Amino acid sequence: MSEASSAEIELAHRVPLPPSNSTVCVAPGVPTHDSTFSNHESRLDILGRVNESALPPTDRGIGAWSFLAVAFVVEAIVWGFPNAYGVFLDSYLKDPRYTSQKSASFLLPLIGTMSSGIIYCSGVIVNPISTRYPGHRRKSMWLGAVLCCGALFGASYATETLQLVLLQGVVYALGGALLYLPCISYMSEWFVVRRGMANGIVFAGTAAGGLLLPLVLPPLISNYGSSKTLRILAIAIAILLFPLLPFVKGRLPETRSRIHGPAPRGAPGPQDWMKSKSFWMFLAVNTLQAFAYFVPIVYIPTFANELHMSSSNSAVTLAMLNGASVVGRLSMGYLSDKVNPWVLALSTLFATSVTTFILWGVLSHTFAGLLAFGMVYGSIAGGWSSLWTGFVRPVAKDDPAMSTTLYGYLLLSRGIGSIISTPISAKLYSQPHNVTGGVDRTGFDVGDGRFENMIIYVGTCFAGAAGVAALGWAMEVRKNRHSSRISE
Repeated sequence: MSEASSAEIELAHRVPLPPSNSTVCVAPGVPTHDSTFSNHESRLDILGRVNESALPPTDRGIGAWSFLAVAFVVEAIVWGFPNAYGVFLDSYLKDPRYTSQKSASFLLPLIGTMSSGIIYCSGVIVNPISTRYPGHRRKSMWLGAVLCCGALFGASYATETLQLVLLQGVVYALGGALLYLPCISYMSEWFVVRRGMANGIVFAGTAAGGLLLPLVLPPLISNYGSSKTLRILAIAIAILLFPLLPFVKGRLPETRSRIHGPAPRGAPGPQDWMKSKSFWMFLAVNTLQAFAYFVPIVYIPTFANELHMSSSNSAVTLAMLNGASVVGRLSMGYLSDKVNPWVLALSTLFATSVTTFILWGVLSHTFAGLLAFGMVYGSIAGGWSSLWTGFVRPVAKDDPAMSTTLYGYLLLSRGIGSIISTPISAKLYSQPHNVTGGVDRTGFDVGDGRFENMIIYVGTCFAGAAGVAALGWAMEVRKNRHSSRISE
């Protein structure tokens, strides 16, 4: 049997296609009469097993690992700028060209979380289209790459705050969504059993980008200014990204037309996930976590500036926070394949709340204390998105289309939290609470107390999310006990 025919059978086995008048040649030795099938197996089941070897294997092999490596780089590039935006924000807040404009103190902090928030929220729109028209995913990635580079290059010529918001906040985010989301949709094709580990590796790319850029950008901004630095960044992204895009491809053959027909056998119905109380509970936890998580990432450089640190030390604190997230995402991705996700969620959220109040609120009035907070916060809170697999798998039952849909809703809830947290944190930062000009004895006192309410807000959000996670875990334990009694 030809390789093309094998691939077609594999695709039909996973996603049934419309009836066709064409014939298929059956491999020698495979029974062709229904009477020879045991346990009510269909010919399609046997053909699917026979021809599984015609496609690259899942969870292993050069195809799976090469995709993972390229997806890691794409993740680092797309999310690197939003995670490192705090460096640009610190530069913008010192530039009279922007700070003299109306609403600059509100609009400038909005750019970073807007860019990440729009990418997150786009999942519910881009993912269903990618599932419906899989043949257009690679075109979408090319368009997204052009928009990302063009947005940063165009922003380098911006003279108004609103132009920065539109280019860096909106256009870059649209490009990032068109590039990132179709790329991630291939994950469920390549990894099944080890999907949590694979997600952890890919999501670590976000932290890797956030680690490198804060170290690279300050010297560039210092020597060339923010405008030329944006041009350099746009060109560098193009040089890194465009040669890699041809290697981002799926395991299954992509159809040229829309996929019709019933869902794969055993897969949940399109709306069955809405009946899952556990998933709805996790959506609430995911949103609350997002209300707090992005605030330190945006304001750490500004906080460091209030401590009168050098630009390099300020960038190091943000870089260490993002760098520690690599460890958090890898470890959480590995654990999500083995440990109850509610246990991981509860322990992570509670530990992050304690870390925020103690390390940021009390001990961060020195460079060492702030550095310690960044590293601990990044390693604990930074691995959150790697937990998603543990909550999606029981609902999606390894159906790639359903997994992509559920990830879209998780991205949406995270994006909502990201966007809303910005005006809240900007309002909390706007008014000082301690104008005596005394010595900063704790992190609460830094910047005349401007960060006090912000720190309390972040720690309380994490504590609230931990409370909801505890309720979700209790519901699951009760449900499992009830199921055990029925089975007995």
